[in-house]
Amino acid sequence: MNNRPPETRTDPDDETLPCGRLLSRVWADWEDAVHDDHTAQCAHCRPAVADLERLESRVQALDAEPAQTSFDAASVVDRVMDTVRLELRPGRPLPLGDAAEDLRIMENAAARVLRRAAEEVPGVRAGSCRLTPGATTVEVALSVRAPLTTPDVRAVAQEVRRRVHEAADRRLGLRLGAIDVRVTDLVAEAAPHREEESSG
Repeated sequence: MNNRPPETRTDPDDETLPCGRLLSRVWADWEDAVHDDHTAQCAHCRPAVADLERLESRVQALDAEPAQTSFDAASVVDRVMDTVRLELRPGRPLPLGDAAEDLRIMENAAARVLRRAAEEVPGVRAGSCRLTPGATTVEVALSVRAPLTTPDVRAVAQEVRRRVHEAADRRLGLRLGAIDVRVTDLVAEAAPHREEESSG
């Protein structure tokens, strides 16, 4: 029997499954071969474990392949984790337009559009995107990585905020309140593709 104390979220980017269990705990239990009745029977924990097993298999397959040409490992990890987030956390329905219209969009679909808008800022890579519905608007908490050569990080964050607000308004019809942009890292920009190097 697993007699752990009540869960406390210490990482703001940690996911809470609809059953109330932290995704980090589900994955940690799987890695430590800890089994309990909840995980075995839960309709949310079981798919989370299955997705992690599939991800582990893909990583092992990549490790087994011979070395190929260089690639942006961070970009690959980001896209894999985006897929995992979308599969494991469909999110809540968010209101679109006026309340009388009774239109909704799922949180993961809206987050995908907003992350893509953030990445329209040159060199920016979007990470986690949390949307919290309020009385009349939706608040956004978005983490991004900016280029190491960024001369003004605050200006980049402001531009990301502007692009996100514009995308929410024009592409989704989503009314946003506060937009919290966190620059979590400054990274070297990826090398140009071979086609770009050979052009000109």
